[in-house]
Amino acid sequence: MRQMFLSRLLQIALTLAILSFCAFALIALMPGDPIEVAIAGDPRLTSEDAARLRALHGLDRPFHERYLAWASGLLRGEFGYSRLFAQPVAALLAPALRSTLALAGTALLIALILGVALGALAASRPRAAPFVDAIAVMGQAMPTFWLGILLIIAFAVTLGWLPAGGSAEHGLGLHFLILPVATLAIAHLAAYARHSAASLEATLTEPWIRTARARGAPERVVLWRHAFPNAALPVLQIAALDAGALAGGALVTETVFARPGMGKLLYDAVMGNDTNLALIALLLVALVTMLATLGADLAQRALDPRLRER
Repeated sequence: MRQMFLSRLLQIALTLAILSFCAFALIALMPGDPIEVAIAGDPRLTSEDAARLRALHGLDRPFHERYLAWASGLLRGEFGYSRLFAQPVAALLAPALRSTLALAGTALLIALILGVALGALAASRPRAAPFVDAIAVMGQAMPTFWLGILLIIAFAVTLGWLPAGGSAEHGLGLHFLILPVATLAIAHLAAYARHSAASLEATLTEPWIRTARARGAPERVVLWRHAFPNAALPVLQIAALDAGALAGGALVTETVFARPGMGKLLYDAVMGNDTNLALIALLLVALVTMLATLGADLAQRALDPRLRER
């Protein structure tokens, strides 16, 4: 377990290094730079001012020198300033990351609960299987942004029950979370429902399940105490593989609902040509995604002794 953990941490570090280099290179190859944007926004800036600003930000140096200076500062914890928001990048990232984790974590929990419940219904009640399949197909077929727009039209515009976007200035603002969480959870519960149903159906045919039934155990005890712990591993594997898609869905959902978070922050940074903020936000999203996948892998090995032996 320890060797696997250290190996995965090394893989995460190498992946982040490669990703940072590629992202930095792609942004460097884009036409224009922040200084040109500043000149376009303020006609009073002269060419001498532009040259001085480029020297101040290191834009007059070769690509490899700029990347090494930026990466070494990042390793020292120097995230720099955001040109777009005129604030330290670290001060912008902390609240945005909390908001995104609250959205993605709540949506994952609800999707897992509803998906496992629907899967158990399909496995224990064969007549309900077509209904569960229909829900799964609808959830997988609808794009996240389109589903979010439909929910806004239905519950915010037509019925007026919930806010269409944004977030509370103080406190949790649970009513602001309902529509984004529902959008993200519906988009991901389909896979959990299908895999939990298939896994439970296979487990319910095992010999120890027949033995438990022969001893007179109630069906709910057979389902949840005997069958579910053995059928949970495939669902955890899907959740681990779904970490990247969940993070991407959270970014799209935040943009649709204009909810402050990593997605909205990354979108604003890219559209505002704030390269430093965009790079660090991208790396942070990738780091959180890989750490979530690592956590799911550790949970699988904790539940399955066979994986620990490997």
